[in-house]
Amino acid sequence: MPILIEKMLEVTRSVAPIFLFVLLIHFFLVPFSSSLLIAFFLGTLAIVIGLSLFLVGVDIAITPIGEYIGKGVAKSNRIYVLVTVGFLIGFIISAAEPSLTVLGNQISIVTSGTIDSFQLILTVSIGIAIMVVVGLLRIVYSLSFFKIIVSAYALVLLLSFFTSSEFLSVAFDASGATTGSITVPFLLALSVGISSLKKNSVRSGEDSFGLVAIASVGAILAVMISNLINPTESLTGDLPIQFGFDQSMFSAFTSIGTDQAGDVLISILPIAILFFIYQITFLRLPKKRVNRIFIGMVYVIIGLILFLTGVNFGFMSIGSIIGYELIQSERFVWFFILSFGLGMVTILAEPAVSVLTSQIERVTAGALKPAFVLSALALGVGSATLIAGIRVVSYNLELWHILLPGYALAIMLSFFVPGTLVTMAFDAGGVASGPMTGTFILAFIQGAAEGMPSASVLVDGFGMIALVALMPIITIQLFGLIYALQKN
Repeated sequence: MPILIEKMLEVTRSVAPIFLFVLLIHFFLVPFSSSLLIAFFLGTLAIVIGLSLFLVGVDIAITPIGEYIGKGVAKSNRIYVLVTVGFLIGFIISAAEPSLTVLGNQISIVTSGTIDSFQLILTVSIGIAIMVVVGLLRIVYSLSFFKIIVSAYALVLLLSFFTSSEFLSVAFDASGATTGSITVPFLLALSVGISSLKKNSVRSGEDSFGLVAIASVGAILAVMISNLINPTESLTGDLPIQFGFDQSMFSAFTSIGTDQAGDVLISILPIAILFFIYQITFLRLPKKRVNRIFIGMVYVIIGLILFLTGVNFGFMSIGSIIGYELIQSERFVWFFILSFGLGMVTILAEPAVSVLTSQIERVTAGALKPAFVLSALALGVGSATLIAGIRVVSYNLELWHILLPGYALAIMLSFFVPGTLVTMAFDAGGVASGPMTGTFILAFIQGAAEGMPSASVLVDGFGMIALVALMPIITIQLFGLIYALQKN
């Protein structure tokens, strides 16, 4: 109970800026109906309770499972165990990622089912699984993170010349969405579990990061390759803007909660089953510790159901209405200001951010405080959402016009920043694009794209998550470069 109260206070502090931001928008810019405002209140309450339960569950279940499996794989010293377990883990946790489910559903809605949600999740999960294996091999054999990530993005650049603009946005967004509340804690714990067995403490600290970044490239490559194998004609789509409820508020909340419960159970149960098989075959932990982990899994399941219900019930509709109304009324200055401001405050509510900042502080023995990482992330995400907003109102500003020089700058900076900071920065890019960004901010940008006559929801509404994943890589490396220069 003390841990739950502590997490609840922490989450309340994180969500409060978004809550207050939306209230200010309601009173001074875009007034909402009473039903939408009540839905937003209830959604916020569900998010606070759900996110608190989820974070407690991550601490006592997801993180220990990842570390146990990581150490077990390393101790086995068998390549086939590493490849098999790595592929299974990568596939299962990607399929379990709620942010990817939200993105898949949103893409399916916008394209009227032309891009199927299940097929997208399956494709992305296979790509993630393959790159998780690559990332684990890097840790075990001390391969260069820089060479792997540069080679992967060089392949992405090559494939981008043959990928349609619609699928290019989807590919990069899928990469950002799949590294969220489930994937990040699990992969961070897995990499720590494997790298902790290394005798070289410096190398161990550096190798404990980077797995998230390598895995996320797999999503981009998988979607691009699927588009080459099964090319589609130019896609168009519209986003239905909901200004109210077709049924009673209670019925809407119950219906959304029931749908989310099914998705969460299908997503989380494979992780529990994998741990159970690993427990009876290799681990054989004491019964008390196993019971604690399964209690943590219950926390994770209940927390995610409440969190996703709150997001889908109260947050997405509000976000899309704000973006739509600002563009429709041609208040572009306010649209740009809110794009930056909402990006900055939303990152504070991302569930995986606290996991990453704590791990960075622990690995660097307190040298890099959470405030440092949070500042870099907030500035990066705010800049990313501002650029996404500019794309909506700017004619012919393609996603690759931003991503190509952006990743070129990120790679160039990696030559001048310590290796550990480089891996941290690339991991942070994945962490930043979690469920809060992939729902509230995505809905805000898509609503704006729907309201802009010259914009396409499918092309300009998506791609925002890709920008959110890129900008923290640059800002953290810039902060890290300043930190390193001051230290010297």
